[in-house]
Formats: sequence, C-alpha cells, structure tokens
Amino acid sequence: MKPMQLIAGGGVLIAGIGAYALFNQPQKAEPGTGAPLVSVIVPELSAAEKQGEIAFNDNCAQCHGENAAGQDGDAPPFIHPIYRSGHHGDAAFFNAVANGVRAHHWPFGDMPPVEGVSPEDVDSIVTYVRALQRANGIE
Repeated sequence: MKPMQLIAGGGVLIAGIGAYALFNQPQKAEPGTGAPLVSVIVPELSAAEKQGEIAFNDNCAQCHGENAAGQDGDAPPFIHPIYRSGHHGDAAFFNAVANGVRAHHWPFGDMPPVEGVSPEDVDSIVTYVRALQRANGIE
C-alpha cells in the first residue's frame, strides 16, 4: 500500500471515530427532569421566606430542583455545606444571577446569567434558601 493511501485511510478512520464519539454521547435530560440530589427538610416558612420560595420556584427550581435539592444532571443543591453563608455569602447569589457562574465545585458546567430576576427577587430567594439551610443544619 502506498504512503498516501495509508494517510488517507488513517484520516478516514480518525474522522469516523470522531463522528461516532460526537453522535453517541449521552443525551442530557431536559432541565427539571433530574432526580433530587439531597433530601430536604422544609421548615415552617415565614411570610418573607414564602415569597422567596415563590421567586425560587419561578426562577431557580427548573435547574436547582424543588426545595433547592439540586437535580441530577442539571444543577447542584443549595442544601449543601458548600453554599453555607460562610463559604458562599449572599453576594454570591446576586453575582450568579447577574453574571452567571463558572463551574468550580460541581461537574454540571457553567451557569448562565438569569435574565429578568430583580435584586429584590434575589434577596427574597436568598432568604428562602438560608431558611432551608438552617432547617437542614447548614449555617
């Protein structure tokens, strides 16, 4: 076999392997369909915390799951020591909504900015998440 035929055959083989790998990757489930990553104790919520629950459900739960339990394949739980106020302060939530987040603790990929969520909504969401964290021993 001539050298050019070997090179061409090798190129076809590499292209075939690349196409196979590209088209046979596991498909990511639609957001909102992953299993919860943690169990969450939901406390009796104050009026302010209930407002935060509504804002969370409207803006965050699709990826971060019901009661901030996270979702397998989508997004991490906020009911986790990594998100305690001493490690990820309240400002981290405001920055995440406004600017997105580069993946750094979890293998879920980057979080894009969330359009249309006001600072007042984020404040309310933080109030709700912190209540859930306290009820689950995360301070």
